[in-house]
Amino acid sequence: MTSSSWAAFQVAEPGFAETVQARFEQHKHHILATLRKDGSPRLTGLEVNFHFGELWLGMMPNSRKALDLRRDPRFAVHANPGPDDAMECADVRVCGHAVEETDPDVLAQFIGEVKPPEPFHLFRAELTEVVSTGVENEDLVVQVWRPGKPLRTIHRGTDDGNPRGTT
Repeated sequence: MTSSSWAAFQVAEPGFAETVQARFEQHKHHILATLRKDGSPRLTGLEVNFHFGELWLGMMPNSRKALDLRRDPRFAVHANPGPDDAMECADVRVCGHAVEETDPDVLAQFIGEVKPPEPFHLFRAELTEVVSTGVENEDLVVQVWRPGKPLRTIHRGTDDGNPRGTT
């Protein structure tokens, strides 16, 4: 499956990337899904960071989620939906492969900017899919971006459950 850096996503779909990043930046903590040894999902909280044209996932040393990603780099991270259920903002999710960063210069630069508790694991997100789901004029609106493909928007009517159109 093709993957993309956050910077490449920003170039391909700047408006959508800005919306997704702003949604993540509304809250500090989000939900990460990884795969356990037996293939079952593990959901855990974490912080995401946007620095140097990348989306970063940082975690405590030898945490279960870090060990999961070392074994199987596939992940999904869902932005914190916030305290209410009004869906004033769309839900956003980023899926991809986590690449552990071990370069001392990059780690030093990250530490200088973010000042995370040390020691830590740092993973760079290589995106395979970015999804936004929201409500607009009583229709469910789903936007999906995958590397190498145009942004796709699906409008689904809430009254009948049928798609109203796809772009």
